[in-house]
Amino acid sequence: MKRILIVEDEEHIANLIETYLVTEGYHCICAFDGKAAADLIEKEKFDLILLDIMLPEINGYELLEYIKPLGVPVIFLTAKNKVDDLIKGLKLGADDYISKPFQIGELLARVEAVLRRYGNVEKNLFLGDVEVEIKSRVVYKAGVPVELTVKEFDLLVELMQNKNVALYRDRLYEKVWGEAYVGDTRTLDSHIQRLRKKLGWDNYIKTVFRVGYRLEDGE
Repeated sequence: MKRILIVEDEEHIANLIETYLVTEGYHCICAFDGKAAADLIEKEKFDLILLDIMLPEINGYELLEYIKPLGVPVIFLTAKNKVDDLIKGLKLGADDYISKPFQIGELLARVEAVLRRYGNVEKNLFLGDVEVEIKSRVVYKAGVPVELTVKEFDLLVELMQNKNVALYRDRLYEKVWGEAYVGDTRTLDSHIQRLRKKLGWDNYIKTVFRVGYRLEDGE
């Protein structure tokens, strides 16, 4: 059973998250301030940490610096209007983020995607006749290398590690480009179009109306 630490100072939110994750088969422990979380992290092992940024005692950024050398994935919980906080968290090494208020279905999808990603560390990614070598950053289609730019490769990996999950444009942009999304979709959309063309994936990369994109594996 996967163990998840929920670090959130608003107890009703922490308890709500715990209730839903427990029903999905996860073992959860809650900490309501940064110091309590640090003590738990020191004593126990976790498969994933859901981490609020604004915490009493020790804030989320400070905790993240302590967590990352341990190799435990982190999903930031943060207010939706704090874009700079999101970018700072991603640059410091957070694996993903979820904005408050959030739908529990999105939270579950994010948790599953990050855990799945860490369950396949350093392994190649496959979909149809496409193979992605993570370590060498090489992509093959039907055994033939495909030339991708750095951002095209990073975008492809993000899509493949979150198959069948609708990814918001702002989240994709902030994850791949590491900077605030200001509402201009041209850069992201053009990269998506190039991936579709280079990989022949018109039927795999779906546009999700008013959301962003979803990579479907056909299963």
